Amino acid sequence: MATPTIPVALSTASVWPLRAKRAFELAADLGFDGVEVMVWVDADSQNVEALRKHSLETGVPVLSVHSPSLLITQRVWSPDPEVRLRRSVEAALELEASTVVVHPPFRWQRRYGDAFADLVAELEQRSGVAIAVENMFKVRPPGGRRNARVSAFRPSIDPTDVGYAHYTLDLSHTAAAGMDALALADRMGDGLAHVHLADGTGLPKDQHLVPGRGDQPCAELLERLVQRGYDGAVVLEINTRAAKYPANRVADLAEALLFTRLHLGQ
Repeated sequence: MATPTIPVALSTASVWPLRAKRAFELAADLGFDGVEVMVWVDADSQNVEALRKHSLETGVPVLSVHSPSLLITQRVWSPDPEVRLRRSVEAALELEASTVVVHPPFRWQRRYGDAFADLVAELEQRSGVAIAVENMFKVRPPGGRRNARVSAFRPSIDPTDVGYAHYTLDLSHTAAAGMDALALADRMGDGLAHVHLADGTGLPKDQHLVPGRGDQPCAELLERLVQRGYDGAVVLEINTRAAKYPANRVADLAEALLFTRLHLGQ
């Protein structure tokens, strides 16, 4: 029996500051298997009808929805993080996406944080959508010493400290956190349901480099995914904001896709 092919998707965040529509178009042109919608300040990303239209026009399915969990998206859909997560699950159902990506609660979101694990379990059970909690990284506090780093997340940057049914492994985040990505993948075990593939150099910031341009074990992780029979998606979430010309962005996305398919044996 043939081994199922692991789908490779493009995050709409990878084309920022262009809008989500362009991500669907590039995904179709370059041969991605789908798109992950990062719900954020781009109005298209917040509009399920617009996203469905882009998907139908390009023939590119939405494989996953990234809940608005960033600092800059704390007012998207609602100032209440529970409402945002519930709406993300509803959007995934409407778009026929199988996965919602969410960050752990911020430390100051006490009520949400106290109920988060139960909320995730409840939503998964009711919807059938996998809610994959993502690993994060520490940041430098405002006015803090150069080497000082604190976690903005509760209880920690490592979701396996709590234990969830499903996880997202982000290699740009492991680079920024100084974490061993392969060891974290092992701790996630069968709960590893989603991968954000990007690279980093170990600087304490979220670089989202093209895979192969940093020091993360991107190739080895992909090869291990195949060996372990991983049945989730690999989403390329790279930063192309510095692209001087449209052709530079296309070249970076094409290189990232080629790297991924090569090490997945595709």
